[in-house]
Amino acid sequence: MKVGVVGAGLVGATAAYALTLRGSCSDLVLVDKDGGRAQAEAQDIAHAAPVSHGTRVSSGDYASLMDCRVVVVAAGANQKPGESRLDLLDKNAAIFREVIPSVAGHAPEAVLLIATNPVDVLTDLATRLAPGQPVLGSGTVLDSARFRHLIAERAGVDATHVHGYVLGEHGDSEVLAWSTATVAGLPVADFMRARGREWSAAMRDEIDHGTRAAAAAIIQGKHATYYGIGAALARITEAILGDRRAVLTVSAPTDEYGVSLSLPRVVGAQGVEDTLMPSLTEEERVALEESAGVLRETGRRLGE
Repeated sequence: MKVGVVGAGLVGATAAYALTLRGSCSDLVLVDKDGGRAQAEAQDIAHAAPVSHGTRVSSGDYASLMDCRVVVVAAGANQKPGESRLDLLDKNAAIFREVIPSVAGHAPEAVLLIATNPVDVLTDLATRLAPGQPVLGSGTVLDSARFRHLIAERAGVDATHVHGYVLGEHGDSEVLAWSTATVAGLPVADFMRARGREWSAAMRDEIDHGTRAAAAAIIQGKHATYYGIGAALARITEAILGDRRAVLTVSAPTDEYGVSLSLPRVVGAQGVEDTLMPSLTEEERVALEESAGVLRETGRRLGE
């Protein structure tokens, strides 16, 4: 039950902290180009272990990743105010060409969980750089959580009883699949009607905008996002470690679209074990193809 986190910046360290608090694994090792940063983050997180689940937390180099079952890759530059995720591509692709072969060489049996943005295109790149190794990206797990949170606020219920998927790119072209959204098993409009709560197209548009604009708003206010994605990475890691067969909107290579993107996928011990295609409206199907087109065009910039 050993997990590695490569990249001890805000996202990587917060994911490691979430894994520790949740008791997701028995051993956790942080690796970073800045060894002092990795050591300090590991020490700080280790101090939470005695009051949570006793996870053994350490830092090290790539060789320390040996025997990891999952390696979370969070190395790379962060998104800055006014910058899109796709703007990060060139610099983070260069980092991945160094990092991924090093990780794969020392942890050849691990599932690689990509968190670095633009996550879909970098999931494709990591798949090519570590042939034969299971690779998946965090995709729209966080976006779907944001979607569910905003619906729950309007519905006045616990967000764990709201379900709905965000598909396609983890980015501006993502598709909020309203046809998949339910509250306590009811379509959102039906639930609102049953509870006598107001529901309108304008409210739906507000949720759509709030989901898409969440990252930019947070980055504008505090310069980075890390709590939500840290928890999402812990959830995905747990699905792999426990062979949970959880249905999560992770990103993975998808032959139908010719690129990695997010769809509901069964996640277990080997990473993505199956892919599910929801029954979408025609408008949603078109939007998903357009999102895939954005990612294909971006991927061509890598010259791979």
